[in-house]
Amino acid sequence: MLQNQAPHPSQSGPRQDPLDADELVRLAKSQSLADGGVRTSEILADALARDSRHHEAQVLQERLHQMFVPRWHFPMLADRARNQAYARAIAAKVRPGDVVLDIGCGAGLTAMLAARAGAKHVYTCEQQPLIAQAAERVIAANGLSSRITVLPKWSHDIVIGEDMPEPADVVISEIVDTVLLGEGALATLTHAMAVLAKPEARAVPERGTLLAQPVESRGLLDLWRPQEAEGFDLSAFHRFARVAQLTPNDLAACRLKPLAAPAGLFRFDFARPTLDPARVARELACTEAGTIHAVCASFEMQLAPGILVANGLQSGGHWGRTAYLLDQPVAAAAGDRLRVTAQHDAAQLSLSIDGLTPRAADAEPAALWMTRGWTGAPPVLARGGAEAPAGAAWAPPKAAPPEGGAQPYH
Repeated sequence: MLQNQAPHPSQSGPRQDPLDADELVRLAKSQSLADGGVRTSEILADALARDSRHHEAQVLQERLHQMFVPRWHFPMLADRARNQAYARAIAAKVRPGDVVLDIGCGAGLTAMLAARAGAKHVYTCEQQPLIAQAAERVIAANGLSSRITVLPKWSHDIVIGEDMPEPADVVISEIVDTVLLGEGALATLTHAMAVLAKPEARAVPERGTLLAQPVESRGLLDLWRPQEAEGFDLSAFHRFARVAQLTPNDLAACRLKPLAAPAGLFRFDFARPTLDPARVARELACTEAGTIHAVCASFEMQLAPGILVANGLQSGGHWGRTAYLLDQPVAAAAGDRLRVTAQHDAAQLSLSIDGLTPRAADAEPAALWMTRGWTGAPPVLARGGAEAPAGAAWAPPKAAPPEGGAQPYH
């Protein structure tokens, strides 16, 4: 009869205490996550130090990290073109002796670039405690702890004289999503440039432009609006798929074919931002014939003079793209114009697709839909239809979205 035998040390490795690990896992599961997961993370790390193979501790730790550390951080840090552009822009903007405010610390890369560029001191804020702790370790590992202070808080909560000894000479940020607005960049920078920076402070990035272009892509419809599955009609489900968020892999697989050059929708001055909502009507002129399946929104950001980053159809990098699907595909000839109306509330973008503009030979003159041409800047309308002012004095937003609170697709 076989008898139970204790495993040989060479088979089991160092002696573990799985009971203690079990108790720690139970304790971790009872913790509140109101502290951003810090205490739970510490307990789970303790459990795994006692039993590195503890299944539940591994699963809970991974789930915690995915909850509080958005996955786009990793391809962003691996985006060499983006990193090099920020390095060049920061080197061009930061002068020896500058005080720098870096908003949205992440792993600490842009803060370390500012220190390398000669900043007297860099104050970098990160409201997610787990990320802030990790950034401190990264900065310490690179020997820059004496020149960089990590502030584990939202930038709106920074107090000059307490958190920073003086306002910043330079404000650095990379808190945009695929359409510039979703991570609260305008609200955050409007506050930072008015309250946390010197009157003539420099900014990286300097400005951004939102663009739109009609695209043809049967693959996009196959991915987001499959007509049938196993012989069943799925079209009644399509109303849930109006806005497609595309990863770089999706973009490559769907092979979006541009039918027009990108046209400008909105321009944002990140050095002197405002929170004014706006609306613009545009006609996107097709340069070649095709079937319009969607309108793709993209951006260009000027980090410093001559230094751009973008997420257009021909751009590489980690950023996703946003496509607004037509209710029904539209056949277009070269020269046809697709009417769209875009609106933003300083935090979110909406885009309505109104259809092709009737050609003069095909419509009564009185029925022609008219719009002002694009003359370097679109006809931007504020609420009520009046043209928005060129600039607006800063006022504290009623409910400014945090730069890292939500997790839009980056």
